[in-house]
Amino acid sequence: MPAPPIPSPLQHLGQRPFSFYPPIVNIEHNQWIFRRAMWDEVELTNAKTGAELILPRRFLGEVSSIEDPVMIVGLLKELEYKEGVVLPHIRRVLEMPRVVNDSPRFAFASQKPERPAPVIGIRVESGSDSRAGKFVLGVIAAGILACVVVVSTASKVRVVEQARMFVPLEATDDYKTVVAKLGPPSSERWRTAPTGLQYHLLRYPRRSVTIVLTGGDREHMCYSGAIDRTGRVIHSVVLPGGEDSSALLRQTF
Repeated sequence: MPAPPIPSPLQHLGQRPFSFYPPIVNIEHNQWIFRRAMWDEVELTNAKTGAELILPRRFLGEVSSIEDPVMIVGLLKELEYKEGVVLPHIRRVLEMPRVVNDSPRFAFASQKPERPAPVIGIRVESGSDSRAGKFVLGVIAAGILACVVVVSTASKVRVVEQARMFVPLEATDDYKTVVAKLGPPSSERWRTAPTGLQYHLLRYPRRSVTIVLTGGDREHMCYSGAIDRTGRVIHSVVLPGGEDSSALLRQTF
């Protein structure tokens, strides 16, 4: 039997209403009631409007120990509700309004100065100083490039590790087990490789992942891995022959 999802801290609240801090942008009434917890999401109901909301568990923070005047649940990021999905809120940079009667900056450019500007002497660097300066700039540029590479690599590793956390599947899981753990997919597709191997693709757009089942026929298929929207392998398993399934997925997608 599939393992039950990890309990959410919201389950301890029962039917007591609570509010998020900071409030979710684009939702007027900030009072919620917990309904149930899934593997990587929690389902909530708005206490005022009765509207349902699915919130990724990775955004949930701590629950306050004070209930007066209302229980507070912290959010790790400022979120917004947009087109039926909860996403991180991005604040736009707005241009400051111009002061009344303020004249354009470039209006003074056409005025001629009353007297010539003072002449400032410029010292030409010697050859040794120039070479030293170039060396320092080269060291700084190399350091910046190394930091960019490290950050980019760490970001990719985090994405893969997060995907593995939220894909709790094993090589022995079949279609029924996948649906029991992740819920019904939004769409399904079948593919046949030149070797005759059958592929069953289960698409979960909210998770940004497609689950891949493989087998010799459609009656006997098991989990082989997961790919993202670009076809990149983000989760793999060890096949019965001892090989990693990532090579099998890369050859086909």
